[in-house]
Amino acid sequence: MAAKELVYREHARSAMLRGVDALANTVRVTLGPKGRNVVLSRKFGSPLVTKDGVTVAKDIELKDRYENMGAQMVREVASKTSDLAGDGTTTATVLAQAIYREGIKNVAAGANPMDLKRGIERAVEAVVEELKKISKPVKSHKEQEQVATVSANNDKKIGSLIAEAMEKVGKDGVVTVEEAKSMKTELEFVEGMQFDRGYLSPYFV
Repeated sequence: MAAKELVYREHARSAMLRGVDALANTVRVTLGPKGRNVVLSRKFGSPLVTKDGVTVAKDIELKDRYENMGAQMVREVASKTSDLAGDGTTTATVLAQAIYREGIKNVAAGANPMDLKRGIERAVEAVVEELKKISKPVKSHKEQEQVATVSANNDKKIGSLIAEAMEKVGKDGVVTVEEAKSMKTELEFVEGMQFDRGYLSPYFV
């Protein structure tokens, strides 16, 4: 069994903070509709140009294992946000960095970590309640188009296409995006359910 290196207190916290900062500072440039693109190198094929926070976060691996642990924590935040909400991964990453930084300051000043955790949880509840009060449901086709356009890097054509797809499938429908073999962007509406395979047996026909 390999020997474990144990790191405590300030040394551990500062190493993890460097990892949190390394990942969050890279992801934060993609924030919002005016965010910038990030180019990621890949082992095979051409580099990937993206503005998606979770894609950038998943691609970052740091050499120092303690710094990488800090980066992993923030990566987990981005992944969970993507799974639960489908968007807002960069905002979640920036918030996680701020919470971690302030948390470390308070712990270093002698605050109880469990009291801090409980305080953060109460603050989250208050923020969620306020967000529910000020949130506005998207109802019209125009509003759907505006939201879709912002999500599509302000590409009005793509935004319009997404809004049209959402309107066709309805609230409980599914919209799937596939990479086209040509330069043409098109919308296909399928009633019912579609399987990529044929019949299991010719006797089913």
